[in-house]
Amino acid sequence: MNIDQLDYVLPPNLIATHPATPRDAARLLVVHCSSGQIEHSKVRDLPNWLDPADLLVRNDSSVLAARLMGQRAVDGSRGGGRVEGLFLCAHEDGDWTVLLTAGGKLAEGQLIVLHGPEGEQTTIRLKSKEGRYWRVSFESTDSTQDVLSQIGRTPLPPYILKARRSRGEVVEEREDREWYRTIFARADRSGSVAAPTAGLHFTPEIDARITELGVRQAFVTLHVGEGTFRPVTSARLEDHKMHFESWCVDADEIDALRCGPKHGGRMIAVGTTTTRVLESLPKQLPDGPLSGDTDLLISPGHAFRRVDGLLTNFHLPRSTLLALVAAFTGLDLLHEIYSTAIEERYRFYSYGDAMLVVP
Repeated sequence: MNIDQLDYVLPPNLIATHPATPRDAARLLVVHCSSGQIEHSKVRDLPNWLDPADLLVRNDSSVLAARLMGQRAVDGSRGGGRVEGLFLCAHEDGDWTVLLTAGGKLAEGQLIVLHGPEGEQTTIRLKSKEGRYWRVSFESTDSTQDVLSQIGRTPLPPYILKARRSRGEVVEEREDREWYRTIFARADRSGSVAAPTAGLHFTPEIDARITELGVRQAFVTLHVGEGTFRPVTSARLEDHKMHFESWCVDADEIDALRCGPKHGGRMIAVGTTTTRVLESLPKQLPDGPLSGDTDLLISPGHAFRRVDGLLTNFHLPRSTLLALVAAFTGLDLLHEIYSTAIEERYRFYSYGDAMLVVP
């Protein structure tokens, strides 16, 4: 399909720069795919749109403080040009792979002083570059988690940072660290460089009501990679090189997925990341835990094997995430949904409102 079919024009003032307070006060646009009916609700009313026979599946990955800020070192200390980056992974020898951008050209052997939100700092050396990625080393013997907790920042998408700058908004790092995580994120499942944002809407109150309703729940883990920020640059969606993301599912959760929804119920995925895991699983689920990597690109024409419905946010134009939603709705209904959301002034993107897509 032509990527132009996934385009739309969004007024910049509809980009959300902070979440709704409380989180479940966000608006919820409900889409019935079979009839094309669109209804307006609130996230706090999500339990009203679920059935006790449903199975709700969520991504419990936790977000790393992966955003890096620093400057080129001058005589071994801070003082050169500005450098920004994103931590991607750690190697067994202590090196990191990072994505870096700077005002000028970066070169092997350069020293970069990274500084945290509270003034902490550490120095890294650029060792080698492969494509867009740098391998870097530093002297610290602390664990990756400890280093990132000191000098890392919340890896907010670029469009949120740009919108804040244009509006003159200043937000404390501690606020974003609280906002940009789900209530069910597991500390032992840390690894995402972007939040599974559909889950940001959940509150303990909603969780309790869903449990009281009798809806069964399950969790998968997919660590969101930097590819989620990468735009589609090819004219045809099929020519886009999809990024790999790692996933795992515990044995107990495999059992829950094998049982599936109760008779007449639906499997509803919370987020596009959860959807990609569920649709990447083997048809016959074996006993025990499963793990792997997926580069699955879901677009119109995809035959869903497990997922019946989707809770998601409003996504960027010309993106693979929008293509995934279109696989549920079809292109004509997708454009009607987004035109309605813009007309009704829904808040868009990671900190924005939500939509529930049901059969």
